[in-house]
Amino acid sequence: MKVAVTGGNGRFGRVVIAHLIRSGYDVLNIDRAVPEEMPTDLPNAPAFVGLDLADLSALTQALEGCDAVIHLAAIPSPVHTPEPDVYVNNTVTSYNVLFAAADLGIEKVCLASSINAIGGAYSRKARYDYFPVDERHPTYNEDAYSLSKWVMEQQADSFARRHAHMTIASLRLHGLHKLAARRTLEDVTQLDEVVRRRVANHLWAYTDIDAAARACIAALHATYTGHEVFFIVAPTTIFAPDVLSAELARQFYPDVPIVGDLSGNAGFYNCAKAEQLLGWKHDEMITDDRGSRVPASEK
Repeated sequence: MKVAVTGGNGRFGRVVIAHLIRSGYDVLNIDRAVPEEMPTDLPNAPAFVGLDLADLSALTQALEGCDAVIHLAAIPSPVHTPEPDVYVNNTVTSYNVLFAAADLGIEKVCLASSINAIGGAYSRKARYDYFPVDERHPTYNEDAYSLSKWVMEQQADSFARRHAHMTIASLRLHGLHKLAARRTLEDVTQLDEVVRRRVANHLWAYTDIDAAARACIAALHATYTGHEVFFIVAPTTIFAPDVLSAELARQFYPDVPIVGDLSGNAGFYNCAKAEQLLGWKHDEMITDDRGSRVPASEK
């Protein structure tokens, strides 16, 4: 299978490409930026095409011969770029990827969405109707980045209605990194007020970057047709097990009903749909104080 990855030179894109190559895929890296050196243990380097995704003709030409597309290219927040530019870039480029894929008969498309598609980190105060949050939750987005991700998902719905052969997955990712250690409440209280509010807005969640890459690959083998949205988030919060999620909910969101399991440090996002339709689980390993790799749930 030949897979095109847009934004392949980004921090997450490089991880996704490495996973694809190690799994035996033929990879095409599409990005505006010149590629950095890939990990030296890879059996071969991906092909590279430099272009702006706003150029639909160039994008369509680049995607010829590909079997699938993983679309990661985007402006990743509304913080450092004017919000109109964030919105235009993210909606137009995702539309162009979907249009080119449909035009070429490419059936598998994976889109990097965000938990913020329903509102979250960049809201003045995030609004939730229930915990844990799942894909049925309505959107209350109020910033350009979050709106662009929600619109991207609506565009995917539209393409799936017209092109019944397509399988499109929008992965609602979050805070992609390797969790070095669990946090305490004291760690969070030491953050500045803006960051502390943002952390509470997105419900103290994260996604292991390698687990997210595996979700992208899993989306390429989904057997459903149409467009589906998936939360791709760790099953626990960033906190140690003694920081109880139910207590966090009572303290920060006292009026939000708890309709599922928030025992221990369980996460506030329900990822059961990803397991059911993609066969994906957020298994991850982290390094403990002795340098050994252990399940994150034990750290």
